[in-house]
Amino acid sequence: MKESEFWRYMTDEFGEDYARVLARSQTLTPLGGATAEQALEAGTPAKRVWEAVCEHMSVPESRRFGRDLPLKNNLDVI
Repeated sequence: MKESEFWRYMTDEFGEDYARVLARSQTLTPLGGATAEQALEAGTPAKRVWEAVCEHMSVPESRRFGRDLPLKNNLDVI
């Protein structure tokens, strides 16, 4: 997972404003008490940080991969 995907998942799940607040203020036990921002800055893989946020915030399994995005319409490709 890229860090950009992490932020998309955070925004999809928590909204743009709350995602940023959550990432900088909630300490996450699975990450040694670091916040999501601190963990990312320290080089923790984005996927591990996302999993820790999901665990901490009780995000259901069904929403842990973000919302489905519509497919692009490629009518020119046949």
